[in-house]
Amino acid sequence: MSTYRKGPVILRGKNLPSTSTSGALLKDQDSADWLHEDPWRVLRIQSEFVEGFGALAEVGPAISVFGSARTKKRTVEYTTGVEVGRLLAEAGYATITGGGPGIMEAANRGAFEAGGQSVGLGIELPHEQGLNKYVTLGINFRYFFARKTCFVKYSQGFIVLPGGFGTFDELFEALTLVQTRTITRFPIVLMGHAYWDGLLDWIRDAVVADGKVSPTDVDLISITDDPAEAVKLATTPIPTDASGTQS
Repeated sequence: MSTYRKGPVILRGKNLPSTSTSGALLKDQDSADWLHEDPWRVLRIQSEFVEGFGALAEVGPAISVFGSARTKKRTVEYTTGVEVGRLLAEAGYATITGGGPGIMEAANRGAFEAGGQSVGLGIELPHEQGLNKYVTLGINFRYFFARKTCFVKYSQGFIVLPGGFGTFDELFEALTLVQTRTITRFPIVLMGHAYWDGLLDWIRDAVVADGKVSPTDVDLISITDDPAEAVKLATTPIPTDASGTQS
């Protein structure tokens, strides 16, 4: 039976909602009822930040690992995710994922089996599958933006395995934050030349060529097929000059 977690509440059967808390917040407002509802939502959002910051404050050095929830076990991508989590644990870093199945489970599994800190930041969604069993510290968020803030705030870098729209969202948000110098010392590593080379070619041939980003912006991304190299790149701080600008 499908399970839906709405904060501390668990819903099943006829109680399953048709939309998420984030969906309710962003839906079209066809009346003024939101004037009475949204101030209370602000308090709920505040509580998510407070709980998230409190739970993650002592995690220590950490790397966020992203990738598809649809990746099957016994595939090369899943095995790679396990290896990444293991190597991060051996390097003294916590592994932070979205807490779900697929690549997220793989990275959490690698960290867990290596005795490292395995963190899952879940999200309330219709038909959500819940946190995977390898998470040792888990938080279920109602709002995407609170969850995404915690991904960035408590990570020293991103390792991105093949994934879909959610993975692209996290990747390009991280790139935007680094490009605009909102955050610094934030390595971004893509794993899998076969999967990502086409994207980088498009960025160079279309986006850079049309002047939409600078040629040096492409240098914000590293790409490798080797889990050990990915972990080394992600855990190596990016040098900055005296002004604090990334070099």
